[in-house]
Amino acid sequence: MAIVWLRTIAAAAALGLLTFSGMAQVPKTGEGEQSLKQVKLTEKQVQSFISAQKQIAPFASKLEAAGDKIDPALQSQVEKIAKSNGFASLDELGDVGANISMVLSGLDPQTGQFTELPDLIKKDMEELKQNKQMPQKDKDKAVADMQEALKTAAPLKFKENVALVKKYQKQLDQVLGQEDEQQKKDGPQKK
Repeated sequence: MAIVWLRTIAAAAALGLLTFSGMAQVPKTGEGEQSLKQVKLTEKQVQSFISAQKQIAPFASKLEAAGDKIDPALQSQVEKIAKSNGFASLDELGDVGANISMVLSGLDPQTGQFTELPDLIKKDMEELKQNKQMPQKDKDKAVADMQEALKTAAPLKFKENVALVKKYQKQLDQVLGQEDEQQKKDGPQKK
């Protein structure tokens, strides 16, 4: 499971949202569907996540480039960072990161309003259907992908996570932006 989270760290870093949003390969719920392990976040977890991300940022491009074949030394370094920041494991860091990302993805940057993931997907699908520039074949594929994502998109279980993430949003944006900057410095990675 640690390799899954390391891959997730890298994938999320590439999007500037280090770590663990929808890219995480999380536990399966049934017929191939994946489900995010929702947890009630604590202030300490959010603070520890921010601290860990600052330390993980320099490794983001290496993690992304590694894919499924994470170097054991690199994995060990990231595990040490997780543990030094109070997480029992990479899995716990991943769960916290996934829950933070779930909230961040639903926050409107202008209004600060939170929208549930299923509602965001539905809105994006409607906007995509109205797109006149995209070729129909690509549009159909994207809509089909969104419909699949909608099947596993769950509403936020712990609504209090929104207020907590909002409280630290500026710090989260900064640390997640730093990782994006680190990716740019390191340059594109060959896969």
